[in-house]
Amino acid sequence: MPTLKERFVTLLQDPRVGKLMQEPKVQELAVKAFRWRGRIQGGFDQGVQRVAKRLNLATQRDLRSLQRRIRHLEHELREAEERLTDAESAREAPGRN
Repeated sequence: MPTLKERFVTLLQDPRVGKLMQEPKVQELAVKAFRWRGRIQGGFDQGVQRVAKRLNLATQRDLRSLQRRIRHLEHELREAEERLTDAESAREAPGRN
């Protein structure tokens, strides 16, 4: 049984659908449908975030924030290690002469 996505792709390949999609009223309706879907999805996502917060669960936003923080800390660690290496090299250099 074909998936919904496969059915949609097949439907879009039909020349009758292509002609219909060129109609301004149909285009306007499609835009409204996508906006409506976006509002519904946004409301759903906010609801999920509220429930996750109440249950003390991590959300995707929390995980992205943690990943950014980890990348930042890794960057700071690399810089600190480079400064340490440079300082050690500078201390060793006068002793070699």
